[in-house]
Amino acid sequence: MLKMNDRTKTDHLLEEIADYVLTKEITSQEAFDTARYVLLDTLGCGILALRYPECTKLLGPIVPGTTVPNGSRVPGTSYVLDPVRGAFNIGCIIRWLDYNDTWLAAEWGHPSDNLGGILAVADYLSRVRLAEGKEPLAVRDVLEMMVKAHEIQGVLALENSLNRVGLDHVLFVKIATTAVVAKMLGGTRDEIIHALSNAWIDNSSLRTYRHAPNTGSRKSWAAGDATSRGVLLAMMALKGEMGYPTALSAPGWGFQDVLFNKKELKLARPLDSYVMENVLFKVSYPAEFHAQTAAECAVKLHPLVKERLDEIDQITITTHESAIRIIDKVGPLHNPADRDHCLQYITAIALIHGDIRAEHYEDEAAADPRIDRLREKMSVVENKQYTYDYLDPSKRSIANAIQIQFKDGTKTEWVDSEYPLGHRFRRQEAIPKIVDKFQAAISTHFSGKQQKVIQAACADQEKLEQMSVPEFVELFLI
Repeated sequence: MLKMNDRTKTDHLLEEIADYVLTKEITSQEAFDTARYVLLDTLGCGILALRYPECTKLLGPIVPGTTVPNGSRVPGTSYVLDPVRGAFNIGCIIRWLDYNDTWLAAEWGHPSDNLGGILAVADYLSRVRLAEGKEPLAVRDVLEMMVKAHEIQGVLALENSLNRVGLDHVLFVKIATTAVVAKMLGGTRDEIIHALSNAWIDNSSLRTYRHAPNTGSRKSWAAGDATSRGVLLAMMALKGEMGYPTALSAPGWGFQDVLFNKKELKLARPLDSYVMENVLFKVSYPAEFHAQTAAECAVKLHPLVKERLDEIDQITITTHESAIRIIDKVGPLHNPADRDHCLQYITAIALIHGDIRAEHYEDEAAADPRIDRLREKMSVVENKQYTYDYLDPSKRSIANAIQIQFKDGTKTEWVDSEYPLGHRFRRQEAIPKIVDKFQAAISTHFSGKQQKVIQAACADQEKLEQMSVPEFVELFLI
């Protein structure tokens, strides 16, 4: 029996994660190939976010004018920052538009949020190494850490639901970033465990800012905050800061008893490369992922209803339980963060415009009275089979269906979509559109000449993997 002050035991989950980042060889070519598309897609989302002042006001050093020798560069900007602040900046732009990759299970999240910490530290380490006459990291190293961060965050999410206890999914970003960054920095097994233990007992964000009546812009920078905190904790551990061996299981005071309803955290499957291989891309629409298939259905219905919006009597959306719990909203929507997490708003925009773009969530677009008129006619109901298939590990579907009834009694057919375009089952169909999405994003920020250089460097898997991290980051600087 564990005595009150016995420190001979370490929580097994801490050891499992540390051993995975230290010793597991990633052999899946599919994982590395997918990671390249995730890298480009994630950076594209970040570049696109630089068009929004509410995002860019948060960027840069804490103290204006701060300079950091060999610091981390922020793509799309001229900032050179310490790696902790660099991680926040990169993580903030990545997540701002809710357009990067997604993972849906008992917990939800966006594993590419970890790129904030990974890229900032990889650039910083590489620049320090070059200054010392040593070899920098290569992009393949970044891809490997992405695979491992995706895996840690995603496998934790399979059966450990933070949302059920009111905690935000960015905790798993903090855990994953802490682990891989501690490894990147050269941490020993004990140092990685120390860093991880501190990440688990750190303050855990509430989901308050994701739900009515408090939905707000913090949800767009929360992942940047989490990934930067992971970098800080990893760097502290490498300086010799102690850890807490039973941070999870300590009776009365550990994470499980205090914050997880006394349930045991567990890994649903061995850590390998499953999550990267199965991750979901947001290919078509910048909207909360549980609504992606509803958006597809509404876009299909647009030609049938665009001239008959005033004739609509009822709109029925059939969905899964998680969508109802997260994005089923009635009443006023107060800001873009509120709107892009509203199933009804997303559906209305798609029916009206036949498309959904980030600007559709801004105040000017939201002032269109047709949106709320359509929302008032919507009913959202659960399909139990959709809920079951959502949790089925062999399917991981995200199904929605829509039917529209007109005042004259006629109806459209049910239009349904089980798997969104970014799903693994539709990966080959999605890849050309992922590339198009990336190219469209960089076209908003870079000259034609720089766009061609970026596209040429990123087009070949092998050449990109061999490129040094500083060379890669420099592609995206202004």
